[in-house]
Amino acid sequence: LSVFVKTVSVSTYSSDSDLELSTVRHQPEGLEQLQAQTKFTKKELQSLYRGFKNECPSGLVDEETFKTIYSQFFPQGDATTYAHFLFNAFDLDRNGSIRFEDFVIGLSVLLRGSVTEKLNWAFNLYDINKDGYITKEEMLLIMKSIYDMMGRYTYPSVRDEAPSEHVEKFFQKMDRNRDGVVTIEEFIETCQKVS
Repeated sequence: LSVFVKTVSVSTYSSDSDLELSTVRHQPEGLEQLQAQTKFTKKELQSLYRGFKNECPSGLVDEETFKTIYSQFFPQGDATTYAHFLFNAFDLDRNGSIRFEDFVIGLSVLLRGSVTEKLNWAFNLYDINKDGYITKEEMLLIMKSIYDMMGRYTYPSVRDEAPSEHVEKFFQKMDRNRDGVVTIEEFIETCQKVS
């Protein structure tokens, strides 16, 4: 399945009223620079870039395209809400699209990062409003989206109150000072003790 992201660009020809429709293309940073920022080899980056360009010829992925692609991995459930949160974690510059660079940097952390780097990335995913804290409300939104993504017909079957119970257990372990929010320090410290 090829997914094409098309946008309209305006250019001037012989008169100001002439419009040309074309595909806007994003050129990634140099491979050497990406190699320095990630834990991928030049060959791996070239292979990843070919795959990325195959699915997204413009070099950019918007949120709707990301949701469509991601939902294919979870046909039994509704992955759109979780894909929204995941998209926001990959969209490093918060411009509404994922560049190849954003994708590769996130993938590098998830696949080859240290435990601390992976935990920082996960915290960023859960910290929906990016204020430096995870609240119960944010965690509940994430948990519900995960349960929705898995679908209603999982085995064993999931009770409706399972996401709320999961959040309560999470906060009992993580919220060390009982202030109702989890900081990055609490998150990393607790996760490292568990693993």
